[in-house]
Amino acid sequence: MKHRALTSIAILAGFTAVTVQTAAQDLTQWRGPNRDGVVVSFVGPQVWPEQLTQRWKVEVGLGYATPLLVGDRIYLFSRQGEEEVMSALDAATGNVLWQTGYPAPFTMNSSAAGHGPGPKSTPVFSDGKLYSIGMVGTVTAFDAATGRMLWQKPGSDVVPVYTTHSFSPLIDGGLVVFHVGGHNQGALTAFDAITGDVKWSWDGDGPGYGSPILVELGATRQIVTVTQGKLVGLDAATGALLWEHPYASRNFTNSITPVLYGQSFIVSNNTLPTTAITVTRRNNQWVPQVVWENADVPMRMSNGVIVGDIFFSLSTRNSGQYFSLDAKTGETLWTSEPRQADNVSLLKAGDLVFSLESDGELVIFRPGRPGQPAFEPLRRYKVADTDTWTQPVISGNRIFVKDVSTLALWRWN
Repeated sequence: MKHRALTSIAILAGFTAVTVQTAAQDLTQWRGPNRDGVVVSFVGPQVWPEQLTQRWKVEVGLGYATPLLVGDRIYLFSRQGEEEVMSALDAATGNVLWQTGYPAPFTMNSSAAGHGPGPKSTPVFSDGKLYSIGMVGTVTAFDAATGRMLWQKPGSDVVPVYTTHSFSPLIDGGLVVFHVGGHNQGALTAFDAITGDVKWSWDGDGPGYGSPILVELGATRQIVTVTQGKLVGLDAATGALLWEHPYASRNFTNSITPVLYGQSFIVSNNTLPTTAITVTRRNNQWVPQVVWENADVPMRMSNGVIVGDIFFSLSTRNSGQYFSLDAKTGETLWTSEPRQADNVSLLKAGDLVFSLESDGELVIFRPGRPGQPAFEPLRRYKVADTDTWTQPVISGNRIFVKDVSTLALWRWN
């Protein structure tokens, strides 16, 4: 280790996303307070400029972990040489405040070498601490003020098949939850956030590449996540399996974080239809049921967003094609022209959708309005010179963009 200091009825009702209480401009975990890609602090211009203004750009290391914004600091988990490193940067200047690294040599599976050596998982910030999982499953807690390592759990040689650990942890009730282990040998595990002691573990399936959401179904607080071959709901306090639904692609690449819409969870992967699944309580049992399926717009790694009653994302069809569908029925409303991008990171901000495409282009568009269901880009900005597979961070009039090895701050006024 190195530290460098520089409503509760039993049937159906009450699907509620559990929101993390933070300052409005903060981003403390994967995809925001509800883990749904909704930006809670956004100040758009009256007229979008021809170009954005880059305020700073710094080398930070490799990896796809989303930067976290807490107050006036950016926290970033990345690879620097043979180490996995947690860094704190001044959000206004990009200056490094501290860095803590630990040895993490790693060789990618040859079939996924193009994805790079990670890390892929976005950390979580809570109560002055940061929690991360590295490529071989090393779980670490850091003091966010100083970078001091508080506790660490070693990883193992048993890792997921392709992109290894991409599951982004969540915090609930003094627990931090990770899916550790690998192919057919994983365990969704809750650690005590202060001590690192294991409080519960569920070993019913190996980890998928998507991340969990925290919801209340009726009076039951549940962790809902994709695994290698299932969509599951676990009791958040005990880890007990409440329900499961088979959902396995041919190559075990469940990589989409479930999206909560009303009383349904929308999931997808690259070989199965995009699917809405609802869960009801019958005879004291939780029962999942498919509401709709749409085989025309499968997704692989581009998580979707909900705007009103419309679900937006990028399909793997036709070399990358934006689409919208009716979130109630699953009906496709429109698809864009083909060959848009290999992968996109989507955020909903106000009445706009931001799409950071994997080639470094940021697209801002309005969802199709009633009577005009069409892809309507407002602006396209080039914000990176290398691949951008990392979710950006929007706060106020700022957007933080991570490419292969650098982090940049852009502003629109």
